[in-house]
Amino acid sequence: MDRNLQVAARPCDENGMFLPPGSPPKPLSDKSSSDWTPYRNCIEFETAEFFFSQVNKLLDLWASTLKKHDDKPPFADCRDLYKTIDKTPLGDVKWQSFSVRYNGERPDTDVPPWMDQVFEVWYRDPREVICNMLANADYAKEFDYRPYHEFSTDGDEHQWKDFMSGDLAWDQADIISEDPESHGSTFVPVVLGSDKTTVSVATGNNEYYPLYVSIGNVCNNVRRAHRDAVSIIAFLAIPKMTKEHATSDVKFRKFRQQLFHCSLSKILETLRPGITKYEVARFGDGHFRCVIYGLGPYIADYEEQVLLTCIVRGWCPRCLSSRVNLDEPAGWHCHHHTDVLVEEGTLDALWDEYGIPFTNDFAWANIHELIAPDILHQLIKGTFKDHLVDWIKKYLYQTHSKKDAERIMDDIDRR
Repeated sequence: MDRNLQVAARPCDENGMFLPPGSPPKPLSDKSSSDWTPYRNCIEFETAEFFFSQVNKLLDLWASTLKKHDDKPPFADCRDLYKTIDKTPLGDVKWQSFSVRYNGERPDTDVPPWMDQVFEVWYRDPREVICNMLANADYAKEFDYRPYHEFSTDGDEHQWKDFMSGDLAWDQADIISEDPESHGSTFVPVVLGSDKTTVSVATGNNEYYPLYVSIGNVCNNVRRAHRDAVSIIAFLAIPKMTKEHATSDVKFRKFRQQLFHCSLSKILETLRPGITKYEVARFGDGHFRCVIYGLGPYIADYEEQVLLTCIVRGWCPRCLSSRVNLDEPAGWHCHHHTDVLVEEGTLDALWDEYGIPFTNDFAWANIHELIAPDILHQLIKGTFKDHLVDWIKKYLYQTHSKKDAERIMDDIDRR
């Protein structure tokens, strides 16, 4: 097994100074077992936890029994209780929001509703969410601190298992290690995913647009077990257009694309400084380490990939090949290609006519490399069902009677 020697995940102190080999970590918690802040004692904490709801009546009854003793309950009313609860330090990250609205050209009459609408995006600081993941002691022993290559004993073939065993993590670490100040740091790939979800059709077709985050360091079994290794960090806005204003479809599509990429860039902006210069974070094993973030894979279906990569539906999100002639030599979509367009063209023209992916705001990030084939829609449904099965069905109906063709299709379905 080969491990990256420069991005070596060496333990350090709170100030980023590397510790001597074998140094023990500091205790994960400096709080005393008798510290119940912001509660005065254990009784107050357990009272708040147990009587979280329907407390006013209980507190009134409690106060009436204590009145003869010239005493009072721990909390005056539910507002006093909730105010104290809100001060409780939590491992979770608070939600915040920002608003976006269309500010482009508008028709003189019959303005589409989406041009006047204000779109709210709710999100949590991804940096804080990731720091909580790094500090989670539950999977400290199921965590890859640096990229590695593993080979089989027979044949010396490269084997892949968890994300850090792959080429993307290794190549990113090589780029990071070109900066001498990054030596000894820990590379943390940020894995993203999004998918518009219909929650309930019966109650009004409610839709949500969650954005998920994980880190590539945790082992696959941890992520599959839902042990807080995947978190929702945002609910993206869902602009909609009425059929009445379908003539403005081109402008609407452009606005939808710009809204999506602007939102992602804004949500992830707290990670940007830690991509080019390390910051110190605490890990689940108790040690501090110098951390360098990097945008890792973006998990999305093909429809989402079209939006992510600013391409036309039916194009390949990774290369420039034409779908009608896949044998023709073609180049790859890349960060350099986008940079050249930015240098040669005006930003407004590129933004309106071409589209600039949100990854252009982040170092070493190329959205065309960060996405993978959509196995469900492109391979299973696209290649097998939509292409192969339909082709067989047409063949059967051309070579057999309708009754025999349906019988053969039923036989295929049973198998």
